Amino acid sequence: MRYLYYGLVVMVGYLTLTMTPLLVLLAGPDIPGRGFWRELSVGLGFAGLSMMGLQFFLTGRFQGITSPYGIDVVYHFHRAISLVAFTFLLLHPAILLLSAPATVGLLNPLSAPGWMTGGTIALFAFALLVVSSLYRLQLGLGYEQWRIIHGYAAVIGVTLALWHIIGVNYYLQGYVKRGLWIAIVFTWVMALLYVRLVKPLLMKRRPYTVAAVIKERCRSWTLVLRPEGHAGMEFKPGQFAWLTIGKSPFAIREHPFSFSSSAMHPEQLAFTIKELGDFTATIGGVTPGTRAYIDGPYGSFTPDRHTVPGYAFIAGGVGITPIMSILRTFADRHDRRPLLLFSVSRNLEEVTFREELELLQNQLNLKVVHVLTKPPPDWTGEQGYIDAGMIGRHLPEERMAYEYFVCGPTPMQQGVRAALEQLGIPPEQVQSESFNFV
Repeated sequence: MRYLYYGLVVMVGYLTLTMTPLLVLLAGPDIPGRGFWRELSVGLGFAGLSMMGLQFFLTGRFQGITSPYGIDVVYHFHRAISLVAFTFLLLHPAILLLSAPATVGLLNPLSAPGWMTGGTIALFAFALLVVSSLYRLQLGLGYEQWRIIHGYAAVIGVTLALWHIIGVNYYLQGYVKRGLWIAIVFTWVMALLYVRLVKPLLMKRRPYTVAAVIKERCRSWTLVLRPEGHAGMEFKPGQFAWLTIGKSPFAIREHPFSFSSSAMHPEQLAFTIKELGDFTATIGGVTPGTRAYIDGPYGSFTPDRHTVPGYAFIAGGVGITPIMSILRTFADRHDRRPLLLFSVSRNLEEVTFREELELLQNQLNLKVVHVLTKPPPDWTGEQGYIDAGMIGRHLPEERMAYEYFVCGPTPMQQGVRAALEQLGIPPEQVQSESFNFV
């Protein structure tokens, strides 16, 4: 309930900050001769820019913003609201040109004022930002390339848009309006400085060293990190962090990974990473002694937020990683609550942590159900894709009191959520984790 109330406060704060520039536009005397459509165009432009500026806070990983919802939810909201903001920004010149065709000359950079051309370039920068995010894979952009484009396009777009507003100057007259935009710009700059300067400096003061690189099943590797000169990082089981390996924390070379180690041992952190992309393909080549930096912890995918009599976990592939952190933590806590784990893999040879899962069944009140999508002919266990019937065969009678955790590929998560809904499990009792931020 505490997270619900706090989440409502954050939501109201976001809406207030978005609407304040529009409300302040109403202050002071009206400007004659502007007309409804021109004022609507200006209002949409201000709203769009205000929303774009607030994105610095949504992507800044501020704990006060992410903790009520989970950072993956905040990032998905960031993506959706960016499309709304960009639509507003597109409507700003479109309505203006349709209502006053004579203004088309302002688009000519050879004759238009500099602040007008700045606004045009800002719109193209925002378009680049949106298109590169929606079609990153189709454009062949690597994650790090996309982050560089995304960051520079956002800063250039917001900066030139502000220059455009200052150049127009119709809506900055008076102490209230001018003071408001000075305050808005100041907060945006402070957020950017915190993310790009202050936070990396704090990370640099708390470095880690790669102590071991352990080969796991199914092209996965576990990196064991030990803190240098500090006590490590406290986190909740199931959470994740952004990891930078062998680079400066100021470099845009960080990637999100779940902790796979027990939360009871902050002095030794572990991340289990599967070879899936350009960066992860090199994990096995990391040498012990390499310097690393961690930004975290983040995420709400943790049982510590839910006091219930039992838990059920559904993991697909490397989605077992945060769940292993939960199981290892429960073992260290000597937690005897009933636990049920569905582990989905192609075959037994690809079940990451298979041997340890067998051992954990002796240490915990844990039942592991292996589900194979391509089983051998002699396999007598569960096979195929998880559905309501399969889950229902293994859930206990007190299933309605359980909390459910789902981690794996997006299609699997969607199928599991639908299956749990068929079984009558309320959606608020189903937690999921996804790193598909882009």
